[in-house]
Amino acid sequence: MNWLLRWILLAAALLGVAHLYPGVQVGSFGSALIAAAVLGLFNALLRPLLVLLTLPVTLLTLGLFLFVINAALFWSAAAVLDGFAVQGFGAALIGSLIYSLLGLLIDLLLAKRS
Repeated sequence: MNWLLRWILLAAALLGVAHLYPGVQVGSFGSALIAAAVLGLFNALLRPLLVLLTLPVTLLTLGLFLFVINAALFWSAAAVLDGFAVQGFGAALIGSLIYSLLGLLIDLLLAKRS
């Protein structure tokens, strides 16, 4: 049941990103729910592969290339979905940073709740 609450809160966080930053648009809460699910799937399935493939670049940049990977996944999710749009790679970078920070806050709050 905790995953359902986390999913709903991450969808609300995505709406918060759209409210805080004009480069990210979310059409409705339903679109945010679908986008949060797709972002979760991308992070679970594609992110480990991308991190492994770009390990030399990530090591050379002292881990900063991970921000690029997060932005690319955020941008890819927006490209695949209707009702979720990102204006460009810069907007994806800032949007993914805000979304990650809100996700971290949600995880901390849910950990205290358990």
